Amino acid sequence: MATLKPFPALRPDPTEAKEICAPPYDVLNSEEAREMAEGNPLSFLRVSKPEIEMDPNVDPYSPEVYEHGAANLRRMIREGHLFQDDKPCYYIYKLVMGSHAQIGLVAAASCAEYDANVVKKHELTRPDKEDDRMRHIEILGAQTGPVFLTYRAVPEIDALIDSQIANKPDYDYVADDGIAHTAWVVKDDEVIRKIEEAFQRVPALYVADGHHRSAAAARIAKEHAAKNENHNGEEPYNFFLSVTFPHDQMQILGYNRVVRDLVDMNEEEFLAKLGEVMDISDPIDSPNPTKKGEITMYLGGTWRLLTWKAGVANGEDTVSTLDTALLQANVLDPLLGVRNPRTDKRIHFVGGIRGTAELERLVDSGKHTVAFALYPVSVEDLMAIADEDGLMPPKSTWFEPKLRDAMMSHML
Repeated sequence: MATLKPFPALRPDPTEAKEICAPPYDVLNSEEAREMAEGNPLSFLRVSKPEIEMDPNVDPYSPEVYEHGAANLRRMIREGHLFQDDKPCYYIYKLVMGSHAQIGLVAAASCAEYDANVVKKHELTRPDKEDDRMRHIEILGAQTGPVFLTYRAVPEIDALIDSQIANKPDYDYVADDGIAHTAWVVKDDEVIRKIEEAFQRVPALYVADGHHRSAAAARIAKEHAAKNENHNGEEPYNFFLSVTFPHDQMQILGYNRVVRDLVDMNEEEFLAKLGEVMDISDPIDSPNPTKKGEITMYLGGTWRLLTWKAGVANGEDTVSTLDTALLQANVLDPLLGVRNPRTDKRIHFVGGIRGTAELERLVDSGKHTVAFALYPVSVEDLMAIADEDGLMPPKSTWFEPKLRDAMMSHML
């Protein structure tokens, strides 16, 4: 059963939260982060991507970069921009993006349950990315980027959360991208007890986003436990920062693909081969797929609707029915030579938040030849794959809206 503990968060002065809180470290490159933080000395990007304050040629994974981020974190605490609660609390975090709203619980999730697969995964992780997060957490002495978890919705938990958001929020601001961030601090011991007990009846949590952050935290927990002869399992290092949302509030966007070239084929030859596994429509005006099993393709200045021929999508498990998996197995690998999408430089992934106009721009620029827009993976499929111990193809899900770093941090 799931363990989600209250913890004393390090959090921003509410009057400065909009200036401090920043997008996740991994959705911006260094140049984009440098531009975003310009003119804002309080931006948490100075902690999560500290290379923006250093020589542009610096290795962002060098020890001095992590140390610079830690120094910035200590400065923000010393100057009162960030402060830590004096008791373990829960925190409720609401995000509103357009007409979509979702409300999650900020809590400390169990590294032991991560290792035991009570916290279930659906992606492979890369050791180098785990190492990066481990160094960042260890040198800062804090987990500043939350892991995005989900669970099958429970009416009892919904009611507990609803009872708390009726109160005045402790944080309420709209970020520059138009997404509203609202948060409540839950200090009442009886409410904390009820929330903790309710989650102890939840059979599993699922990592939606943040596989490298959770894997790094679990590795750190093992290392600290091995070095601590008085280890008791309750030390802060045994838990990782998380925000957990009910599955029926999640919003997943498509994760699209563009490919540099058609190998040695011209457009007509490629369409002929593609037509062996997919039905190809005449040119269409609407570039967005409308359901699972549909993919739209931009080639030669034209959008076409693609659907799988009979029998192609009949997989034995959930992951083999995903359009991302089917596209890789039937088109990207055999036709376009993209053997390993994790490492092949000829393929580029475009988050659905950028829209199909970005796919058109990339192809029309001549840097890429063909683009594929995919219908979003459902959260039900994500959970089913994790339950089956399956692994999604890389870049299958794009979650929006994004949680902001520094809303709440977990000190080790």
